[in-house]
Amino acid sequence: MKTGIDRSSPLPFYHQLKEMLAADIARRNLSPGDRLPGDHELCERYDVSRTVVRQALSDLEAAGVIDRVKGRGTFVARPKIPEGLAQSLTGLYEDVAARGSHLRSDVRRLEKISADDNIAAALQIPVGSPVISLERLRFVDEEPWVLTVTHVPFALAPGLLDEDLRDKSLYAVLENTYGVRLSHGRRSIDAETATSAMAHDLGVKTGAALLVLRSVSYGNDDTPVEMFVAYHRGDRSRFEVELTRSTSGAQPLMLVT
Repeated sequence: MKTGIDRSSPLPFYHQLKEMLAADIARRNLSPGDRLPGDHELCERYDVSRTVVRQALSDLEAAGVIDRVKGRGTFVARPKIPEGLAQSLTGLYEDVAARGSHLRSDVRRLEKISADDNIAAALQIPVGSPVISLERLRFVDEEPWVLTVTHVPFALAPGLLDEDLRDKSLYAVLENTYGVRLSHGRRSIDAETATSAMAHDLGVKTGAALLVLRSVSYGNDDTPVEMFVAYHRGDRSRFEVELTRSTSGAQPLMLVT
């Protein structure tokens, strides 16, 4: 295993250092939260400048391998939950189960309300129509991960008000219990900062980065059946998109401002 910088290599020093540090974390089987050497120690150990060390650590942090905490040091990061953003209509429950982790939900609110302008527009129903409003603080392996607010037309699943959704997939309940088949959806993602209340719920600092996922799901007849807004911890989630290149014509990227 390579243990030093190859100064004759065309690869930049920071890239070599990044690869060595990642390999060292894997070789030593370090766990999330384990502390890594500080910048000064890395400079001496690998005989490189502080600029090289900072760039290597910055790349590792961007890749989700490490967390850098100001005033405390550098630590092995907890793995982020990958969620399919565009190509597959799955919920967080399925995404978490697929990686072998456990998801539970603290159901903050489950009630029937009247649809306001935004909810009515998204679900294509008249303003004031009854909808089920579901708010959940969701935990992955007992760590707060995402705050989700979901709305479903009441007529589609009136018995949903009596469901215990602490350890269940909402999509599975809609499909298996109420025969509501989800066919496709439209999702968007924005970046926001955590308010004090949201920071308290999610276990982050006020002003921390959040990834906000907005989604509307449709049935086979193109009727909206569910919408949600999910506030994800930016340090624990990432979204993946599979892309294919079409030879039949260009599909421009849509920018929404």
